[in-house]
Amino acid sequence: MLTQTLIFLATTIGDLFVLALLLRFTLQWTRAPARSQLSLFLAALTDFIVRPVRRVVPGWWGLDFATLLLAWLAAMLELWIVLLIKGYDLGSAAGVAVAALAALAALHLVRLAIYIVMIAIFAQAILSWIQPYNAMTPLLTSLTRPFLRPFQQRVPTIANVDISPFIVLIICQLLLAVPLVWLETTVGSLL
Repeated sequence: MLTQTLIFLATTIGDLFVLALLLRFTLQWTRAPARSQLSLFLAALTDFIVRPVRRVVPGWWGLDFATLLLAWLAAMLELWIVLLIKGYDLGSAAGVAVAALAALAALHLVRLAIYIVMIAIFAQAILSWIQPYNAMTPLLTSLTRPFLRPFQQRVPTIANVDISPFIVLIICQLLLAVPLVWLETTVGSLL
C-alpha cells in the first residue's frame, strides 16, 4: 500500500513538472502569446531551473532546447525513482538501464506532447462553440495551428464545418496506439 502511494506521488509530481516544461517548450515553439496567463504561469514555475541551464545549452532555430532537455531529464528521473520504489536493482546493468530509461523518457515526452495537442484541439473546439472570443482563444489557436493548418489547406469544409480537428485527433490516437501495437507484437513473438 505504501509502495503504491509513493509511486502515485512520484508519477503525479513528476508528470506535472515534465508537462509544465514540455508545455513551455511547445508554447515557445508555436510562438504562442508570451503574455498569456498560461505562459506567465509556466515561466514562473520553471524559471528556477530553465534559466541556469540556458547558459549551458543554447537554443537553435528559435527553439529552447534547454527546456526540452530538462523535460527529458525530469522524465528519466521520474522513471528512475519509480523503479527504485519498486525495488529494482539497476547496478548490474547500469549502462543498459540508463539507455532504456532514456528511451522510455523520450517516448513519455512524445506521448505527453500528443496529449497536449489533443487537449488543445478539444479546448479550442469547445470554446469556438461556447465562447469564441475568450482570452484563451489566441493561445489555443497558436498552439494548434501547426498541426491543423496542413489539413485545413487540403481538406475542404463540409457544410462550413472544418473537419481537420477530427483528422488530427485520429492521427494522434494512432500515434498513441503504435507503441502498444509494437509492444504487443514484440512480446507475443518472444512468448
